[in-house]
Amino acid sequence: MKLALTPVSAGRSAARWVVLVGLLMPLGVVVMPTPSSAFAGPDDPGWQRYQQRFVLAEGRIIDTANADVSHTEGQGWGMFLAVQFGDQGTFDRLWQWTEAHLARSDVDLFAWRYDPGTTPHVADDNNATDGDLFMAWALQLAADRWEDRRYAARSESIRESIRDHLIVNVGGYDVLLPGLQGFRHDGFADINLSYWVIPALRDFAARYPDEPWQAVIDSGHQLLERAQFGPKGLPADWLRLQRSGELTPALEWPTRFGFENVRTPLYFTWGGLRGVDTLEKIARFWDQPAPPAWIDVRSGETASYPLSQGGLAINALLSGRPWAIAKIPAAEENYYSATLLLLARVAASQLSLGAR
Repeated sequence: MKLALTPVSAGRSAARWVVLVGLLMPLGVVVMPTPSSAFAGPDDPGWQRYQQRFVLAEGRIIDTANADVSHTEGQGWGMFLAVQFGDQGTFDRLWQWTEAHLARSDVDLFAWRYDPGTTPHVADDNNATDGDLFMAWALQLAADRWEDRRYAARSESIRESIRDHLIVNVGGYDVLLPGLQGFRHDGFADINLSYWVIPALRDFAARYPDEPWQAVIDSGHQLLERAQFGPKGLPADWLRLQRSGELTPALEWPTRFGFENVRTPLYFTWGGLRGVDTLEKIARFWDQPAPPAWIDVRSGETASYPLSQGGLAINALLSGRPWAIAKIPAAEENYYSATLLLLARVAASQLSLGAR
């Protein structure tokens, strides 16, 4: 029987990735690495540099490219990374600050943005589903690693809120709404495939097979296959899914593949879905000396500046070159790029471990 992952016509990137993960998918069955396996210790130089630059003493991760605001995405990423680096002290500081400042009172989700320069600091209590998803996953992994039932209980409540309030069927697909408010409309929903954190969804699907996580993974896989727009066949960051099943770039956002969707190749590759043809088209687009940070999928206009160090790390993972992922974020890289770099390091390590 043919392996589920085989090199496609472009060849090089898909072939390298098969070498990286070996026989992760024999006979079409995905064998995921253990999500809670830490690959480095708290003294790792990259993790140390990250904390020095982006983690405040009280446990708030700052977005250095955006007036030092904080997001649930950043808190969730930081919590996840703290588990991977075996740093329970930092994990607790991040989680306690998040609970104290961003937890909603009506549902077990979190306000997406904290701005230290405004009063109130939280002006919008809408959530961001990717941040909530990472926090739920990180708490479960922390419970596994440090055997603390309090983490597991809080993970369960967040996971159940995501399940009950943010998974909806639109056009025959089980999709993740990006937030509670503003994304589901009469006859359509606006979605973002970079919110499909595939390794987290796989972990939940394995632990809770009666819940709809596998259906969400399958729908994300199918939608990414369809999300090919313009002459290069690239996905727009934001998509509009009609009740009829029609999929187009969303109207209210620039029709770019870029800042948001740079995470999609990371999450789908990390989650064992590198064989999606759309990812191969992204690999082809990035296969140039200095790939631009974004491209308008319809007009072909590109950014005047190159992909960040974090984006290049994701490109290295996508194209099967884990050795090209830097270990330490460069001094000039902002919070977003530095976080993507560390996540790519974790993904490459877990994929390599899974292939042994």
